[in-house]
Amino acid sequence: QVQLVESGGGLVQVGGSLRLSCAVSGLTFSGLVMGWFRQTPGKEHEFVSAISWSGDTTDYTDSVKGRFTISRDNAKNTVYLQMNSLRPEDTSVYHCAARTDGWYSTRLAMHYVHWGQGTQVTVSS
Repeated sequence: QVQLVESGGGLVQVGGSLRLSCAVSGLTFSGLVMGWFRQTPGKEHEFVSAISWSGDTTDYTDSVKGRFTISRDNAKNTVYLQMNSLRPEDTSVYHCAARTDGWYSTRLAMHYVHWGQGTQVTVSS
């Protein structure tokens, strides 16, 4: 059974930090491209970041560049999102997602096959 389980969300003040984790089971983790998306009610999934299977290649949406860092530990089957200098507009439910078809169009949610349930991040001003 494939499972992606996010953790690490919470309430933080503007300028604060959070580290999200996504533990993956039921898949060969080292073969996956992993992504983080966020979603607010009534809106589509918004791409945040992605990382290649090896961790050598990453991608970020412009609004989080320089503030967020994606990483992975293939020995622990876990992907992380370190979020610094948080802003109110970062408030959302954050989902991790996995795909097996390679590194292309990484920002499109439609290419990701497996999704976690999400973890709420709330940034208060």
